[in-house]
Amino acid sequence: MKAFIKAISYYLPDKVVTNEELVSEFPEWTVEKVAAKVGVHQRHIVADDETASDIATMAAEKLILEHNIDRSTIDFVLLCTQSPDYFLPTSACIIQNRLGLSTSCGALDFNLGCSGFVYGLSLAKGLIAGNIAKNILLLTAETYSKHIHPKDKGNRTIFGDASAATLISTDGFALIEDFCLGTDGRGAENLIVKKGGARQPNSKNDLIIDENGNQTSSDYLFMNGGEIFNFTSEAVPVLVEEVLKKNNLSMHDIQLFIFHQANKYMMNYLRKLIDIEPERFYFCLENVGNTVSSTIPIALYEANKENRIQKGSNVLIAGFGVGYSWGATILRIL
Repeated sequence: MKAFIKAISYYLPDKVVTNEELVSEFPEWTVEKVAAKVGVHQRHIVADDETASDIATMAAEKLILEHNIDRSTIDFVLLCTQSPDYFLPTSACIIQNRLGLSTSCGALDFNLGCSGFVYGLSLAKGLIAGNIAKNILLLTAETYSKHIHPKDKGNRTIFGDASAATLISTDGFALIEDFCLGTDGRGAENLIVKKGGARQPNSKNDLIIDENGNQTSSDYLFMNGGEIFNFTSEAVPVLVEEVLKKNNLSMHDIQLFIFHQANKYMMNYLRKLIDIEPERFYFCLENVGNTVSSTIPIALYEANKENRIQKGSNVLIAGFGVGYSWGATILRIL
């Protein structure tokens, strides 16, 4: 049985942090420098008492309202997050109850970052193909701001909090084609939050700030930007080639490329490396930042609103990052 994206909505927290506000904290930077390198002008941040399940629920309610979805038809909830409310119970169970979904509805969390939306589509497609579910609510919700040290100017400029809700069903506007997925756990240490899990349950208070003002701490998000850039440069071109081959397509058959919205510099580098014309490559991070697993559904929503996604076209989506983990598929627009 075929699987389709039927509807997408997203939610942004109320609090907005602009480049001007960040530069006031880090005067060695300029607004122009942040905008030029990262491509982000502002990002949304959750409140102290606001969690991933809260914003995921808000995105789901928006989806139901905006697309007139009968919530009684939803028979599975998938939540992708790396900032769950609790170790247990799974946040998807809490969301099922908040949304008033049937108790015959399946629900689970899965922990992935920037590849999470693509992986979620693959899980949803598998549920439909296995005749396990017919209407899957895929939620991506991330609150990386809670993982970032206040003095970490680099990551604070890049990441924003957000959630997205996608309904995958047996009909819809985008047919989900074949996937290519990959993993290389050797890169785990290059993008990691060590504190809070069973291996390091407590804070180590080992903050180090170098001469350039960059901070490193096992209690907060650590990203080795150079290694992440190298991994992306090697993995993504191969990923694009493989997913095209698997779907019997060429570069010329793709009308729009929507990659994980990491940052402007990295995306431009990938675009040129893979030789994608600017008009076929979509940017959507200026007002939201890198929202991790929600970047691709937000970009799909905005591209569709801007009429960048046309009937009869093929859209290649690709996510890549923490794990290392990567994945891509083709969406055939009907």
